[in-house]
Amino acid sequence: MSAHSHGSVSHECGNPTPAQSQKDQVTEPTRISEPTWGELVRESADRLAEAGVPSPCVDARELAENVAGESRFLECVPTKEQCLRFEHLIARRAARIPLQHLTGRMYFRYLELVSRPGCFIVRPETEMVAEAAIRAARAAGSFSSNQRGIRVVDMCTGSGAIALAIATEVPTARVSAVEISPQAFALAVENNHAYGDRVTLIQEDALTWLPAQPVDIVVSNPPYVPAGTEHSPEVQADPAIALWGGGDDGLDFPRALLARARTMLVPGGILIMEHAPSQARELREVARAAGYDQVSTGCDLTGRERFLQARWP
Repeated sequence: MSAHSHGSVSHECGNPTPAQSQKDQVTEPTRISEPTWGELVRESADRLAEAGVPSPCVDARELAENVAGESRFLECVPTKEQCLRFEHLIARRAARIPLQHLTGRMYFRYLELVSRPGCFIVRPETEMVAEAAIRAARAAGSFSSNQRGIRVVDMCTGSGAIALAIATEVPTARVSAVEISPQAFALAVENNHAYGDRVTLIQEDALTWLPAQPVDIVVSNPPYVPAGTEHSPEVQADPAIALWGGGDDGLDFPRALLARARTMLVPGGILIMEHAPSQARELREVARAAGYDQVSTGCDLTGRERFLQARWP
């Protein structure tokens, strides 16, 4: 961090020399020090809390770290330029611009992904969907009698988060991902490249595309939000194509994807699909009526019913 001087004392992390301290006592007995990063973060967290930001302390700290460029900085004093940049970011976050759009990054399981406006922001509950798919892939791999590798396809991949989590945590899996949005597809390409292009990306409609060969697992976080649902400003920043599932109950798209998955899965293949808590029972009934067995609902870390898991016989 560059030095920022006031009088004769350096405000870099560290202590002034004895000579400097003695001179300060003579020439600046009433000197008021400039705020450290830690003080700015605390003040800014209060401001974000007043604006209704759900995680004000975490967000203020991450924005400060983004500006400072390091994680151990709270006792240091920012430069004037850093203060101005930090203030600008705090003002935008107080206006409920998503944190991920301000920092340009988002985290998913063990991944750090690029985030940008116009593309869906991954959220913690979807990590449990990825976890279920990873467990299913590992289980299928342990019982596989051939060497082709487990085939997994992530439908409506968005930023590529689920597909990349599976590809990095189950290296033997052959993972493909489908996305129709040009903006999201471009972001998935960028994130995929950062992790060695482990995923085969396809820019197609998830309801019309078919793989060249049947797959072992279909996983998806599709649009499923019911009509009229009220969202936080942060969720409202997500593209509509990634949110609204169609119909009053939001299940038009999930129902269609559930039916489509039947034509993609091998016998014994697994479908895993995220949904809203209110949709769990309906989707279990739809899955059973469509011919799936071993139908169940998985929960997120708060105990809410958040994803369907079903086997194609």
